[in-house]
Amino acid sequence: MLEEIDYEATDAGILLAVQAQPGARRNGIVGVHGGRLKVAVTQVAEKGKANAALVAALAAGLGVKRSQVRLASGPTNSQKRFLVTGLTVDELRGRIAAALSR
Repeated sequence: MLEEIDYEATDAGILLAVQAQPGARRNGIVGVHGGRLKVAVTQVAEKGKANAALVAALAAGLGVKRSQVRLASGPTNSQKRFLVTGLTVDELRGRIAAALSR
């Protein structure tokens, strides 16, 4: 399943493809959708509130600080890319696997 998730290692960190699901019942990493890590948040998509909630949910799900997760592209789209810093690709893959197995 991890092979399906689109990510790209860069000098700045790892760009991770995310499928956002705002207005959900709970916050967290919930699966994989179309090659993207699916992340659900209870916040609705208005004035950047869902994006902030996505950063928090991703950070919590991956076990990193919020400052290590930043929206890189797609602020108004459900398909987004987040820059994750401070982890190697192998560490990120392991943390995604752990989050998906919960």
